[in-house]
Amino acid sequence: MREEAVGALRRGVAVVVLAALVLAPWAVDDYTAALLARTLALGLVGVSVALLTGVAGLPTLGQTAPYAAGAYASAVVGSQLSDVGVVHLAVAAAAGAALAAMTVPLVVSARGVVVLMITLAVGELVVNVAGRWRSVTGGTDGLAGVPAVRPLWGLPVLATDRARYLYTLAIVVVLVGVVLLVLRTRVGLLLRAGRDDEARLRASGHRVPVHVAGVHVAAGAVAGAAGSVLVVAQRYVSPADFGFDTSALLLLGVVIGGTASVGGALVGAVIVIAARDWLFGVLPGQAPLVLGLAFVVTVHLLPGNGHRRPAVRGRLFPDLVARRPRRDRPAPTGARA
Repeated sequence: MREEAVGALRRGVAVVVLAALVLAPWAVDDYTAALLARTLALGLVGVSVALLTGVAGLPTLGQTAPYAAGAYASAVVGSQLSDVGVVHLAVAAAAGAALAAMTVPLVVSARGVVVLMITLAVGELVVNVAGRWRSVTGGTDGLAGVPAVRPLWGLPVLATDRARYLYTLAIVVVLVGVVLLVLRTRVGLLLRAGRDDEARLRASGHRVPVHVAGVHVAAGAVAGAAGSVLVVAQRYVSPADFGFDTSALLLLGVVIGGTASVGGALVGAVIVIAARDWLFGVLPGQAPLVLGLAFVVTVHLLPGNGHRRPAVRGRLFPDLVARRPRRDRPAPTGARA
C-alpha cells in the first residue's frame, strides 16, 4: 500500500513538472527559453552518465566525447545535407554510438577509477581533435550559423527560441521515456546485477563484457542525440561546450540526483547547470570552486546512494539468494559468538 502511494506521488510530481516545463516558454523571455533548452540537452547527457555510472557501475568523465561527436555530426548535416530534425537526431545518435563503440576495447575490461581515467582521457582527446580539425569543426572558433531545423518533413522550421525549446523538450521526454522502459525489462536487471555482483553474474553464464559493451554504446547514442539537441537549441557548436568542467558538472549532477535513478540524474544535472549559471553572476570567477566543494561534500555524504543490491539480486537469482551461505545471514538473537 505504501509503495503504491509513493508511486502515485511520483507520477503526480512528474506530471506537474512536465506541465511546468511545457508552459515555461510562455512565462519567461526568449533568452531564458534558449538557456532552458541548452540545460535540457545537458540533462540528457546526464541521463547517459547515469546509465553508465549508476546502472552499469562504470563511473565516467567522458560522456562529453559522444556528446561532441553528435553535436558536430548534426551541425555538419544541418549545414550541408538536410534541415530535418529527425535526420539530425539519427545521425548524431549514430555518431555518438560509433565513437563509444571505438572505445569499447578500452573500457570493457576495466572497472572503477581506471574507467574514470580512461573516459576522461577520451573526452579530452576528442576536445583537442575538435579544436584542431578546423576544416570540419571550425577549430576553436566553432561552427556558427547552423540553419534552423524543421522537426519532420513538411513542417515549418523552428524559427523562434520557444519553438526550439519545445522541440528540445519533446526529444528529451521521448528519449528518457525509452530509456526508462528499457531499464524496466530484463536488460535493466542484468545491468544492475552486473553492477552489484559481477562475479555471480559471470558464474550464472551471462556474458558480462557484452552487457558492458552494449550499455556503453547505448549511452553513447543517447549522448550523441543530446549533441543534436544542443545544436538545435543554440545553432552553434564549439570545443568549449565539451570541456572537463562540463564532464565534472554532469557527474556532480548525477551524484546529487541519484546515480541509480535516470529521472534523478536528469533533475540533478539540470539543477547543477542552473546553479552554475546563477553562481557565475553572483560569484564571478568562484563558481568552479563552489561546485568543486559541492562535489566533494556530496560524494562523502552520499556514498553509494540509490543502490538496492538485494532486490536486484533477488529478482535475477532467487535460488542463489534463498541458498545464501549461513555466514551472510544475521545471527539469531541470543546466539553465542
